Amino acid sequence: MKRLTPLCLLLSVIVLTGCEKQVKPILSYHFDQPAQLWEETFPLGNGRIGLMPDGGIEQESILLNEISLWSGSMQNTDNPEAIKSLPEIRQLLFEGRNDEAQQLMYDTFVCGGQGSAHGNGAYAPYGSSQLVGYLNLDFSYPDAGAPVSEYRRSLNLEEAVSTLSFMKGDIRYNREYFTSFSEDVGIVRLTADREKALRFGLSMNRPECVTVTTDGRDLVLKGRLSDGVDTLEYKGMPFEARVRVLMPQGGTLTPAADRLEIADATEVILLVSMGTDYFREYDFINQTTAMLDRAEAMAYQPLRDSHTEKYAELFDRVELDLGLSGREEMPIDERLSRFAVDGQDVSLATLYFQFGRYLLISSTRPGLLPPNLQGLWTNRIRTPWNGDYHLNINLQMNHWPAEVTNLSELHLPLVEWTKQQVRSGRRTAKVFYNARGWVTHILGNVWEFTAPGEHPSWGATNTSAAWLCQHLYEHYLYTLDKEYLTDVYPVMKEAALFFVDMLVEDPRNGYLVTAPTTSPENAFIMENGRRVSIVAGSTMDNQILRELFTNTIEAASLLRVDEEFSKTLKAKRERLMPTTIGPDGRIMEWLAPYKEAEPQHRHVSHLYGLHPGNEISVLKTPELAEAARRSLEARGDKSTGWSMAWKMNFWARLHDGNHAFKLLTELLQPCVDRGTNMTNGGGTYPNLFCAHPPFQIDGNFGGCAGIAEMLLQSQSGLVEILPALPTAWPSGSFRGLKVRGGGEVAAEWAEGKLTTASLKAIVSGRFAIKIPADSENLIIKKNNKIVSMSIVDSTLTIDLQEGEEVVLLF
Repeated sequence: MKRLTPLCLLLSVIVLTGCEKQVKPILSYHFDQPAQLWEETFPLGNGRIGLMPDGGIEQESILLNEISLWSGSMQNTDNPEAIKSLPEIRQLLFEGRNDEAQQLMYDTFVCGGQGSAHGNGAYAPYGSSQLVGYLNLDFSYPDAGAPVSEYRRSLNLEEAVSTLSFMKGDIRYNREYFTSFSEDVGIVRLTADREKALRFGLSMNRPECVTVTTDGRDLVLKGRLSDGVDTLEYKGMPFEARVRVLMPQGGTLTPAADRLEIADATEVILLVSMGTDYFREYDFINQTTAMLDRAEAMAYQPLRDSHTEKYAELFDRVELDLGLSGREEMPIDERLSRFAVDGQDVSLATLYFQFGRYLLISSTRPGLLPPNLQGLWTNRIRTPWNGDYHLNINLQMNHWPAEVTNLSELHLPLVEWTKQQVRSGRRTAKVFYNARGWVTHILGNVWEFTAPGEHPSWGATNTSAAWLCQHLYEHYLYTLDKEYLTDVYPVMKEAALFFVDMLVEDPRNGYLVTAPTTSPENAFIMENGRRVSIVAGSTMDNQILRELFTNTIEAASLLRVDEEFSKTLKAKRERLMPTTIGPDGRIMEWLAPYKEAEPQHRHVSHLYGLHPGNEISVLKTPELAEAARRSLEARGDKSTGWSMAWKMNFWARLHDGNHAFKLLTELLQPCVDRGTNMTNGGGTYPNLFCAHPPFQIDGNFGGCAGIAEMLLQSQSGLVEILPALPTAWPSGSFRGLKVRGGGEVAAEWAEGKLTTASLKAIVSGRFAIKIPADSENLIIKKNNKIVSMSIVDSTLTIDLQEGEEVVLLF
């Protein structure tokens, strides 16, 4: 047996091959005190239910969430006046009278009804994602006056388990919390190292519309939300949360009308079950109880083991190791503060990357809903922006890590949600544009809302369905699953069909344009000094439509269908204005060089073709890439959280790892402001939630994807390994990241240079791998045998059958 050196013995976890391998990253973080803010609690979730414990000593509150709990209801959003005014709106735009066109849209071209109620839709038909309630534990201790010491509250990302431990006097108390991936219930285990030392009361509450009762060993919260129609009674979505008390080592349980009292216990296990009637294929009330019954039949350790095993099937697919910094044992709030000062904490980037994957695994799963603006966690009735599905980047950004970080099946809830919008989107297309196909705008919810928003400056964006279709096709590009492509192709086709009908010729230039439209949420200044958002055509629209038409044509060819329709799309595509460099050397945001109202606006929509699209490329369109760089420099770095995450991805696509890393340092700036600074207030809350502010989860997902883009890219048809490696990460390794074409990649590097890399074919295909210029001594192994292959234009092209692997030794 190899003898370990004393240094190795001091390090936390050593991989089995010995000290020549790096120490395994520490994928947990902790606080040394209870949460003072909601943004200091730990998010736990299994894709359907969520818990967020605050770790209180005398009183603990555990937030309860369920992914489908929404107020509101299906509604008629038709506005027959819209189509009547559409010709005049277009004519005004073509005459350069954008301000008049915008006013006419305010008057006529908006959804019927209240829309999202300007982000306050909790009591409107649009609705809002809402909390289920709180589970409250009120403790009494044998020695109430004894001091508390050794407090530690942590979240382990590898197990999806939160733990709490502290001493009160000479008694140690421990709590464990998780949301079971195997049994679909929340579990809280409380123990003391002295017999009969656990004493607490158990209650539940919610700000409104619930009753709380006891049922034997169960505490039951039942409620019904507003449907947004009947304001006198709550007739919307019903829901229930049920908590069951188990005491494996004895104790007493005393029920009251709305509370349970536990005394003289050494161990207490709380099983938490929740449900709504959104998924109507089962009786949610009976299911809520049945899930408790199944979990109760298992001992605690098998419950915990089955949970971690099921979770690890997803989480363990990817490893990232950037080394250790020596700060891993600092409380996370202190660690963030230190990083803000010096940017020196390599393992914090690893933690943040894996935290993004953890959040995606925890906030969605096949058969359920995609993560909303806050994943599945909210502590409010009036969740910011209704906690809805914003479709001008935010919902899409939530899924940027799905494919590249090997969580491909977690893309499917978005796919299914998108398919669900088609019926409503067809009606919206007909009523508002007299067009075939389907369309949706900026707003999405669980009630199939597809109409323009209630405020045209942001609500008129009409390329959201096209953007969603990028995700439908992206899933195919990573999996090459033709059966799947057959299923989603009609959705893509109908989204393209809408624009076949909707595009009109702009008489000023002869191009086909979307009219009316916007560059999402941005505005420009007219010559008369007025600020407007409504235009005929925008750069983002053209980039998205070129992509939609191209993807639909490719899909039709692969499936051998719709040859004539593909010809139509090709003809339409040729008449879109190309991405254009303006007089200032930057990518133009609109189809004319208008004066920007906010030069550093948080949206950078005109660079869609750089990311998440692939129209702008350092390798293939260097002039456009340079113009994109100038655009980003003018836009600036500091912004809202999600915007900085997007900019990370932009700079990674520009192969500028150091600037991408700078954006990561900005994204990780500590933020405790609970207000809404829409310009430059973004950063990271103490629990690693991204701050818009307030909390929006898209920044977490965008940051995770940005780190992946720094390490691996494949959007240009080439597999690029370490395309944007920052000098801050001189050595490291990753395993399990995926590329388009169905490949899985691993790599190691030292002193900033690639040392080994491998690509395994998950599906059979041809892969083109970009080889670094200084690779004279490259050794190529295919299926463990050294082979001789030609490198053409710094590219190795290789055919691999499913399961075959190529290894590159530099």
